[in-house]
This record gives sequence, C-alpha cells and structure tokens, in this order.
Amino acid sequence: MRKERTRKKTKRRTRLLYSSMGIEQNLAADKKLVERELGRFLPQGNSRLYQAMRYSVLEGGKRFRPLLLLASGRCFGVRCRILLPFACALEFIHSYSLVHDDLPIMDDDDVRRGRPSCHRRFGE
Repeated sequence: MRKERTRKKTKRRTRLLYSSMGIEQNLAADKKLVERELGRFLPQGNSRLYQAMRYSVLEGGKRFRPLLLLASGRCFGVRCRILLPFACALEFIHSYSLVHDDLPIMDDDDVRRGRPSCHRRFGE
C-alpha cells in the first residue's frame, strides 16, 4: 500500500511539472541541465587532449539523444538526477562518433557545426 502512494505522488508531481511549462521550455531547461553536467564530467586542464575533448563535446549540438533519454525516463517516473549520467554518456558516445567520422581516414571533413573539426583544430 505504501509503495502505491509514493508512486502516485511521483506521477502527479511529474505531470504538474510538465503542465506548468510548454514543451519548448522543458526541452530548453533540460538542455541547460545536460550542458552543465557534460561540463562537470569532462576534465578541466590545459592539456591538448582535455581541450580537444571539451571543444568536441561542449561547443554546440542539439543534445537530442540526452533529451530523449530524460523524457523517456520521466515517463516512467525516474528522477532526473538518476538519468543525467546516462544522458551524458549517450552524448559522449555520439560526440566520439562524430570526431571519429571526421578523421582523414574516414570522411576527412574539415568543418563540424560551422567550425574546424577536432582533428583540424588539434591535429590527429
């Protein structure tokens, strides 16, 4: 009986959160949250590797995959703080795939999101 009450409260709280704001505002708020967490997970420092990692992950992007994960999790009543590490992991994997795809041995793209691709900016 106690579990049922807690679950109903969680669903109601989630429903109220989404009804008080429009979908655009919810997505914008979630995107800011994901951006902040991505920056927190990435190492700080002046090494070339750390700079390249931050350049590739933090500079632009729609964050579609993490936003989809957050929205899906909320449908099942999972708290955002539990979902965020997984959402960031998805974005890290996606960013890696873009960097890898841009390499000369693959597509040899010079530009990604209107800026020099990672290997053009930092070398291979």
